[in-house]
Amino acid sequence: MPQTAGPGVTWGRVLVIFAAGLGASGQFAKIAVLFPAWSQAYPQAGAGLGFLLSMISLMGVVLGLVAGMLVSRTGFRRMMIWALILGGGLSALEALMPPLPVMLALRGIEGLSHLALVVAAPTLMAEITTDRARPMAMTLWSTYFGVAFVIFALAGPGLLALAGLPAVLLAHAGWMAAMALLVALALPDDRAIGHEADPGRVAHPEERLGLAMVLRRHVQAYGSPWIAAPGLGWLCYAVSYVAYLTVIPPFLPEEHRQLLITVLPVLGIVVSLTLSAALLRIFSAVSVAVAGYLLAATSVLTLALWPASPWPSVALFCCMGLMQSGGFASVPQINRKPSDRALSNGGLAQMGNLGNLLGTPLLLALTGTMGPMGLVWFGLVAYLSGAAIHLCAAALRRRAT
Repeated sequence: MPQTAGPGVTWGRVLVIFAAGLGASGQFAKIAVLFPAWSQAYPQAGAGLGFLLSMISLMGVVLGLVAGMLVSRTGFRRMMIWALILGGGLSALEALMPPLPVMLALRGIEGLSHLALVVAAPTLMAEITTDRARPMAMTLWSTYFGVAFVIFALAGPGLLALAGLPAVLLAHAGWMAAMALLVALALPDDRAIGHEADPGRVAHPEERLGLAMVLRRHVQAYGSPWIAAPGLGWLCYAVSYVAYLTVIPPFLPEEHRQLLITVLPVLGIVVSLTLSAALLRIFSAVSVAVAGYLLAATSVLTLALWPASPWPSVALFCCMGLMQSGGFASVPQINRKPSDRALSNGGLAQMGNLGNLLGTPLLLALTGTMGPMGLVWFGLVAYLSGAAIHLCAAALRRRAT
């Protein structure tokens, strides 16, 4: 029998949510990891091909908190099922390889599926686990993005050789459909976890989800140190993760470059599941996240001191594992109501997508004018800002209590 996370809740259910989350991160990975194949499929697109990735990010930036509100009103399990069905259907349509404008439109709609999943899944995971089990569950969730990239890096070339990009897209569609069925069968109904009984689920039931209400909730969310801190801190992580993976390879020692490109994304996953999981049993999630930011800032300083060494980059991506797990675990730790957790996860998705959108162009601009020192200043500003956000928010929370 699987180990239980609480009365009537098993780690098997946590793994089901994690597996569904891999489908969401796959919506990015199926483009990013296999980008050369997409360039061959749409050779006329030029630089515009980047919109295949950024369409999902744009949707997240615009609608992140809206997704948090909708998920809280609709139900976490119900929203996951519909998001998985929608995402699977869109991936199947993409396998037809339509003209680029149509593909971009499909990717834009797919952003809605992605948003709903990355808000509903971690919120539901926090709800079905006990206080003791929750840090480990959220640590597992924090690896979902990196794990999907590794899976696509391993399986993608074989699928491409089998039948090109349609094989990759149909495999992703099949995964999403299977996960929708598994979520429906394995996870408890929303009423069984008290979602409908949550008095904070809808602050004003008579309010309709209109522009005025959306703007008001943005002000409420980003004015709250409890709700806003995980997302604002996550922006400082997200702005650097994909940016460093994309920009840093030419600056790595040539003799270690290919190995490091493969290993660096895995390091954060390993640290999250080992060292970070152990630290979360002793320290608060915010403390673990702050430690990650400060250690990362130190590691980018060593890039300036030893630019020819691979170890500063290794240290940096290890530190990112602390940021990942601490960031996600802080959402349920400092927000007690499911509605606040959903809103906080919506903000985290919004800021994460904003970071993905801005990070790579910004770092390219800095390294283009400053060379390797651009890597250093970029990281220092991002990581010291992340630590400051969490520390200031913690101070405000202490003052409020």
